[in-house]
Amino acid sequence: MSAPGLTRISSVLRRMRSVKTARGSLLTAIAIALAAALGYLYFKTQGADFKRQNEVLALFRELKEIDARWDVDVLRVRNELAPAQVPTADYSASLARIRQELAAAAKELESPVLRGGVADLSNAFAHKAEMMDKFRKANAATQQALAQVLSSDTEIAGLVRGSWQDFRERERLVAAESAVVQLLAEAQRYYFAPGETQRKSVEALASDLRESAARLPPALREGISRLDGNVQQLLGAKPVEQELFVKLSFLPAGPRVDSLTTAFSRELESALTDSELYRVYLIAYSGALLILLGYLATRLIASYRLLHVANLALKAANEGLEQRVAERTRELTEALAQLKESEAQLIQTEKMSSLGQMVAGVAHEINTPLAYVKSSLGSVKGKLPELTQLIAESEKLLALLRAGASDPQQLAQQFTLAQKLVAQFKEHQVLDELQGLVKDGLYGIEQISEIVVNLRNFSRLDRSKVASFNLNEGLESTLLLAKHELKKHTVRKRFGDIPPITCSPSQINQVFLNLINNSAQAIESGQGVITLTTRQEGAEHVAVEIEDNGKGIAPEILPKIFDPFFTTKDVGKGTGLGLAIVYKIVEQHGGKIRVDSTLGVGTKFTMVLPLTPPAPAELAA
Repeated sequence: MSAPGLTRISSVLRRMRSVKTARGSLLTAIAIALAAALGYLYFKTQGADFKRQNEVLALFRELKEIDARWDVDVLRVRNELAPAQVPTADYSASLARIRQELAAAAKELESPVLRGGVADLSNAFAHKAEMMDKFRKANAATQQALAQVLSSDTEIAGLVRGSWQDFRERERLVAAESAVVQLLAEAQRYYFAPGETQRKSVEALASDLRESAARLPPALREGISRLDGNVQQLLGAKPVEQELFVKLSFLPAGPRVDSLTTAFSRELESALTDSELYRVYLIAYSGALLILLGYLATRLIASYRLLHVANLALKAANEGLEQRVAERTRELTEALAQLKESEAQLIQTEKMSSLGQMVAGVAHEINTPLAYVKSSLGSVKGKLPELTQLIAESEKLLALLRAGASDPQQLAQQFTLAQKLVAQFKEHQVLDELQGLVKDGLYGIEQISEIVVNLRNFSRLDRSKVASFNLNEGLESTLLLAKHELKKHTVRKRFGDIPPITCSPSQINQVFLNLINNSAQAIESGQGVITLTTRQEGAEHVAVEIEDNGKGIAPEILPKIFDPFFTTKDVGKGTGLGLAIVYKIVEQHGGKIRVDSTLGVGTKFTMVLPLTPPAPAELAA
């Protein structure tokens, strides 16, 4: 099969593989998407953590209970005349525990209501606890002051009785005792109803009592002075207590618990509603997936049945043709291998075409043996159509077999045609005739080889041999061989002191010959200048430059010059393999080649080779 045919088949196979890969990737992506949607719906249908949410509601109720107890304590202590005998409860530990549990629940339940409200609620209760402590202290001071005021009743009564015998103005004693009793009554009323009017009444009675005490006995006067001090202490402590009581009445701790509880309950109800809705979606989605899976299973079963029928038919066809096809396949495989070998030989011949162009001086000596080769090849060419037709029809038969053709008639027709061509091929004795022609051609080739043996020092046909080689010497031998092509041009040699490199000398010589030949052909008219430069590039590389002052290369085609079969020469004057072979040889040696060119100025090829190349096996021709 020709190279374009193999290329097309390879391209088709690559496209089929890419389509199959793309289809598999698409099906995998669809399956992942369907599974992800199913998982998402299942996740959304999961019920809320009722146990944890009930614990949160219980914590809210506990906070509400603490707030209520605080309110009861405030009202109780305000209505007691003496300090409570039982100490009030301390809720600081409970509040710290509730705060930690609510914060943990907010993270665990991922509740926006808790995340936004727990911090404010904790701050409100912390503030109220602080205010409760201040209120208790203020109330204790007020109760103590009231107790001292009330205890003055007995003291004043005793002092009045003690002064009754010795003090003649007894009506003053009676008036003072009556004023004290009235002051004590007003002080108690002020304690329970601390209004501004009541406060002024207490202050007026205390002022009148102070004025009347100046005309009373000294002991009674001192007692009244102590009573007045206690009353002033009560008047100073009660406003502080009242202010704290008012602030406590308006603190938002209790309402915050109620609002947060309500919002959390609504959030729970909304979550339950969404869960039920997604449960409906999940049921519908699951039903759709079941229908889809049933449809795909039906299609798969149908495809399997068709494939099974086709396999049975193919097996039946192969049972009768397998042996004969195997024989024909071996014959065709051998013929194909011979064609590939011939193709490789043609490529090798093209590699040395530039060498042939340089030996114009010995061309007439090759003409005579070349006639044998030409005549033989002409006869071979006449036999090629039969061989080409046989190969083409055999390839069609193989293609039908590989494709598993279900049309037995078409397969039988193609097989009959291939069998007929093989019989005709044997009848005409094509192989015998080809062997005779090849023998004549080989005779001519032997004579040509005797002529070419004189070029052995240059070509070194043992191309797989790797040796130490001085590039300066290689350039010198190439110039001698290309002397006929370079006779119109001036060659400037700028050889540096370079170390030898390990390489395949014949391949490197071919690179030099191709590049020098291209430089000479780039100079269209007149006497040109070709400059050869060698130098050491760093410690491990050697560089070779081949520069000419020819017509140069256009920028738009410069990137293509190393492509196989690309040429700017006229038809019949170049195959486009020279620079491609140069690039391949340099690359196999682990080197690099670059080109710099300017239209109308010239072109310079720079080749950099390492002193030690890759493994010798890679340098084989």
